[in-house]
Amino acid sequence: MTETTVILVLVIVTALGFDFTNGFHDTANAMATSIATRALRPRVAVLLSGILNLVGAFLSVEVALTVTNAVVKIQNSNGTPKQELLGNGGLDLLLIVLAGLVGGIVWNLLTWLLGLPSSSSHALFGGLLGATIAGLGWSGVNWNGDGTQLDGLVGKVLLPAVMSPIIAGIVATVGTWLIYRVTVGVAQQFTDNGFRWGQIGSASLVSLAHGTNDAQKTMGVITLALIATGDWTDTRSIPLWVKVACALSIAIGTYLGGWRIIRTMGKGLVEIAPPQGMAAESGSAAVILVSSHLGFALSTTHVVTGSILGTGVGKRGALVRWAVAGRMVIAWLTTLPAAAVVGGVMWWLGHVVGGLAGAFVVFVILLLLAGYMYLRSRHKPVDHTNVNEAWEDSFARAAR
Repeated sequence: MTETTVILVLVIVTALGFDFTNGFHDTANAMATSIATRALRPRVAVLLSGILNLVGAFLSVEVALTVTNAVVKIQNSNGTPKQELLGNGGLDLLLIVLAGLVGGIVWNLLTWLLGLPSSSSHALFGGLLGATIAGLGWSGVNWNGDGTQLDGLVGKVLLPAVMSPIIAGIVATVGTWLIYRVTVGVAQQFTDNGFRWGQIGSASLVSLAHGTNDAQKTMGVITLALIATGDWTDTRSIPLWVKVACALSIAIGTYLGGWRIIRTMGKGLVEIAPPQGMAAESGSAAVILVSSHLGFALSTTHVVTGSILGTGVGKRGALVRWAVAGRMVIAWLTTLPAAAVVGGVMWWLGHVVGGLAGAFVVFVILLLLAGYMYLRSRHKPVDHTNVNEAWEDSFARAAR
């Protein structure tokens, strides 16, 4: 087995690890409001979300192709890797992908530890950007496609990052206002019970939509690695085994549930009632599905957070914890650059050591950091037994 093959295997394992963290990090996007309103029991909610994430991963490849073609420029138009970038038999390109994945995973685990619903998508893109800039320079990033349309990193990632939470928030605000307007005079016990049933359907749709968007990103990364080694050349499709492996990884991660983030999303932002929950989930699903169809690699976390905040604005007298929202926005703004720094540092370390040994050093650092953050999380655990307890701000700093 050649060095290139061994490093490719490391990249694939790390990519599936990122997909796993994406699953448990983003379970909250689909199920936090349903768990908070008790429309679904916590364990049932994460099981349902995991199954639907698995199904959704097979419904589209547009976002995966965005990751493969619209972010990092390592291939020619015919899908072959650029010959001028193939120093060391393609090992440098694989190291870029590996280092980028480590940047994404480290940020995912850190924000999970802190209970902050940051973007797994932007953590991934940040890691890849940092590693690419460190390895290839600024010209290695596909900033704006061919310049004739909204393409590349700007059009497919950055603009959706800004616009999606605003659009989702407006949709949820209007939806919440309409719901309470239509149900004026109806006893709360009837509206709550009815909308809890509706939440099961709307939360399921969010889970399905999440699979069509987030699972695709890791598919695109693995395909990038295959292109870097010359094992894949079709830039308009994804290998079947890659689809299956990524779908299973994100589904398993989703089932395990990122309870810290579920708690923040469900209890920390808005004191949410079933009508608001259904409005938030319906608005989020609509925005995510449309974006997936268009190939926009948006953050489902941004979308769902915008929707939840929108339900607080749309309901008169609703309690909105803007301080918690402010911390989340800070995490959003720092996600891409922070992950980029980690990705760049990991590439530098791997490059200095060189070859297979460099890749192993990067991989071992990832394992050590992941192990430390997991052990740290055990100091004050959050799980299905306490995820719905009354909100105390100390939970937002659970890692203390």
